[in-house]
Amino acid sequence: MTTLSFLWKLTRYRKGLFLWNALAWSLIYLAPIVPGLIMKQFFDMLTGHALYSFGIGALIAFLLLSALARVGFILFGFMTDVHFRFRLGGLLRRNLLKHVLKEPGARAIPGSSGEAISTFRDDVEQVEETVSWSADALGMMLFAAVSCFILIRIDAQMTLWVFLPLIIVVTVAQLSTAMLQKYRAASREATSRVTGAISEMFSTVQSVQVAGAEDRVIGRFKRLNAQRREAMLKDQLFTASLDSVFSNAVNLGTGLILLLAAEKMRGGGFTVGDFALFVYYLTFVTQFIQNFGKFMTYFKVSEVAKDRLLALLQGADPQRLTEHHPLYLRGELPEPEEPVRTKKDRLDVLEVHGLTYRYPETGRGIEGIGLRLERGSFTVITGRVGSGKTTLVRTLLGLLPKQAGEILWNGEPVTEPSEFFVPPRSAYTPQIPRLYSDTLENNILLGIRPEGERLRRAIRSAVLEEDLERLPQGLSTVIGPRGVKLSGGQAQRTAAARMFVRDAELLVFDDLSSALDVDTEWKLWERLEEQRQGAACLVISHRKAALMRADRIIVLKQGRVDAAGRLEELLETNEELQKLWHREE
Repeated sequence: MTTLSFLWKLTRYRKGLFLWNALAWSLIYLAPIVPGLIMKQFFDMLTGHALYSFGIGALIAFLLLSALARVGFILFGFMTDVHFRFRLGGLLRRNLLKHVLKEPGARAIPGSSGEAISTFRDDVEQVEETVSWSADALGMMLFAAVSCFILIRIDAQMTLWVFLPLIIVVTVAQLSTAMLQKYRAASREATSRVTGAISEMFSTVQSVQVAGAEDRVIGRFKRLNAQRREAMLKDQLFTASLDSVFSNAVNLGTGLILLLAAEKMRGGGFTVGDFALFVYYLTFVTQFIQNFGKFMTYFKVSEVAKDRLLALLQGADPQRLTEHHPLYLRGELPEPEEPVRTKKDRLDVLEVHGLTYRYPETGRGIEGIGLRLERGSFTVITGRVGSGKTTLVRTLLGLLPKQAGEILWNGEPVTEPSEFFVPPRSAYTPQIPRLYSDTLENNILLGIRPEGERLRRAIRSAVLEEDLERLPQGLSTVIGPRGVKLSGGQAQRTAAARMFVRDAELLVFDDLSSALDVDTEWKLWERLEEQRQGAACLVISHRKAALMRADRIIVLKQGRVDAAGRLEELLETNEELQKLWHREE
């Protein structure tokens, strides 16, 4: 996708609004044409060279009317520009976010979250700016054409000197493309590293304090900030240098025009009105040339912004970035629809053959994993730290892209696990649940609105009812960023309630009970057994409470299945499970 086609598709998102915006700015740039002609008429009338017989009062009235009209055009232009830019930025961010949410969760973005935030903010704003200035460019070109036509009829040689700086501006802009894009890309990259470091510091404050690494972390942040300052300085300095070249080229042309005009007036072929018209238009031609140079600069650096936006798509179809969708900027937002369960969603048997995923950075992961889950079964995956347990469930659910293997749901191949394993087919509780600064109820429901009995059952299954009684406002308690007002066990059980309330066919637990005491864990598994209504459970755990309930245990070792079977059998035959069992004791 070229930069031009990318910007063209964006302008077509709201064609009517863009055309109104272009019309408004065309009128703004064309507005000085009329006052210039009035001024020419005024001075020609004083020297006896006037073509028309308007009085002084009429000319003043015309000037006032043209000034008021230009003020109206400017107000209208800013209104249409703000509305169009807001929608354009909203569309780009909406399409990017939609793609990120559909990507495998553990590889949803190619870099750090800080880089992604920088792209969502800075690069989208750069594209907005460029498309906005394209409406200005259209108006500027119209002004240049009309004023050039008028001035050529008066004096072609003078007109050539008026527009000569434009050629210099375009030439310089073209020659500076590579350097401009290089410095802009470097400044964006440096900014991304700084925002990424800020994100990391806020998310690991406790770890930094425990390790006594405050000075090292702050030192690294200062180095990144210094690199960003240097990159931003180079970018801003080069951009300012270009603006200086554009401005000085215009000033040089202005001086030559004034000298030439004086010579022509002495010759008698150039009236005072002609001189006044040239001088008046010269101000706006100067603005036009400088603004045109700015538009050329924006267009060049927008290629950097476009490439960074496309990088977030990670090789997906570039057209996704410019797809047209409603933004719901007015009226009530549509309520999220709860998935409707169909007969095909019912799980009878889930089979996995040869599932493989290895992390590119380390080469570790899982290889050749096979398993079979039947309706109502309780399967536990266990193994030492680093054996691949979490990688297995993430790859199964599509949170990591599988590199090999086959997944069958009731004998039917699952081609897109990340889109398939969602409620009502599947629900998942990760090792570290993601909670938000909202009420406990909203953290459990996440947009769905089930009947009250279903929510009550989910809370009971998660052993949360006693905690609700102790919270100051029960379900309406705001739990703070990342659920900081909850204990580790409460956070895990909140995530479990979020899973239970969706009544999925497959329930996947990743070390759910790691922060629970023994009694609470026993209650949770007992209540789940009472209320899961045929759902299959896939549980990652090394805790005895889970292992003793398992219909089948799969022991992983170094990313492969070391053994599989019932607890009694494996305790007699498998050394790996024996070590885990006795370690629990």
